[in-house]
Amino acid sequence: MLQEMEAALMTEDPRLVSALTGQAKPIGRNRVLMGLGLVVLGILVLFGGLIAKLTPVGVLGFIIALGGVITAISSIGRPSLPKSPRTSSLGARLEQRWDKRNNQ
Repeated sequence: MLQEMEAALMTEDPRLVSALTGQAKPIGRNRVLMGLGLVVLGILVLFGGLIAKLTPVGVLGFIIALGGVITAISSIGRPSLPKSPRTSSLGARLEQRWDKRNNQ
């Protein structure tokens, strides 16, 4: 029954399965470069607004830089977990965790 549930979970939500198994999402290099470019552009616009003494331009530069940071960070993904030999399936690991909790 657990194997059927595991198979159904894999077909319905593969992202959840990859999150539970610890597989890291690949880095989107293009998005990271775009984010860094936006950060540099935002800082240039921010300093341009400071030099011209135009507050709205400085605020716009800050928003552009913030958007670049968010873009770059969101495309990196979470760090990969240490690789360990996993011979058991997801259902078996969940069952082992359940047994450990109940036996304590």
